Amino acid sequence: MLSREEQEKWEVDKLASYAAKSSISKGRHYQEKEHPYRTAFQRDRDRIIHCSAFRRLEYKTQVFVYHEGDYYRTRLTHTIEVSQISRSIAKALSLNEDVAEAVALAHDLGHPPFGHSGEHILNDLMNNNGGFEHNLQSLRIVKKLEKRYLEYPGLNLTQEVLEGMSKHSTEYDKPQAKDDDNNMFPLIESQIVDFADGIAYNSHDLDDGVTSDLINEDMLSDVRLWRDNFDIIEKNNPSVDFTVKKYQVIRSIINQLVTDLVSQTLKNIKKHNIQKPENVKNCSIAIVSFSPEMEEKNSELKTFLYKNLYKHHRVVRMELKAEKIIKELFQTYLNRHVVLPPKEQRKMGQESKERVICDYVAGMTDRYAMDEYKKLFDPYSRV
Repeated sequence: MLSREEQEKWEVDKLASYAAKSSISKGRHYQEKEHPYRTAFQRDRDRIIHCSAFRRLEYKTQVFVYHEGDYYRTRLTHTIEVSQISRSIAKALSLNEDVAEAVALAHDLGHPPFGHSGEHILNDLMNNNGGFEHNLQSLRIVKKLEKRYLEYPGLNLTQEVLEGMSKHSTEYDKPQAKDDDNNMFPLIESQIVDFADGIAYNSHDLDDGVTSDLINEDMLSDVRLWRDNFDIIEKNNPSVDFTVKKYQVIRSIINQLVTDLVSQTLKNIKKHNIQKPENVKNCSIAIVSFSPEMEEKNSELKTFLYKNLYKHHRVVRMELKAEKIIKELFQTYLNRHVVLPPKEQRKMGQESKERVICDYVAGMTDRYAMDEYKKLFDPYSRV
């Protein structure tokens, strides 16, 4: 058996000097006995995978509501893709894959139903009661809302993983959480997750957009990441079906983005003389980045998706449905909290009524929210 101590020694001997090491973790809020053959970060990963909030990601929207089709990505499949990309980057940079994987698996736990539109709606509804932001909700889940252990609330994750969650930052995720670490930037493993998140959702939203016919080949002719990679595939495989070409282009785009990220990050590490984790966190800039040229191309793709996919009339219609469902559920629970399950009603002595309702709605999957809406407002549905 490979013991925990042997794995911790391997990390010290084999990983980069600036990588996170489980043997010098800042530990957990509630002290626990170490596991005989799993490191602290491996235990974090396992706790996240087994928690209820992780399972619910299966039926939470990425872009398309689940009943639009079985092919499209959900929060769960997106999370798995982010985890895979994060591990690949971490391995290439001789970093701690377990930290990157744990942060990646936890980064969307706090997302409500119906994607980013659901988050905006809940934030508006909670405007006078602390607001709503999914990074903060993710932390709330792993620190308090998950009830799985006898000794403590939440999952009791390590400080390193909690920090990575609290400082998760992309164009859609602006961290608002505060922790005991006043540094602007988290560990390099956590910074990797931010970019893996963007790489995953840009590439798979492109795939889903083309597959759904919301985006067509002609529309993509001015997007360099698509055009350059498609031209190569087309030149070498002119007779291959477009569906196969599409997959090959998406695959090539991901590889191009990841390769550039690894190369540029290594340059940044050398330029800023990064020798240990503290150097990463105290640096004046984020160490993980694309090259300027790739950043420009990636931004071009993001702008295209925003205009042509996220603002497509079919997607906007889905958002309107989401707004109606979430608002009417929230207001009904607020005005007549006796319709809430007894378990939720009992929480109102410990939290504000608004926060209890917000937690309940945010924890719903798309299909649960739609079923609940039918039960409350469709006279022919069983309650």
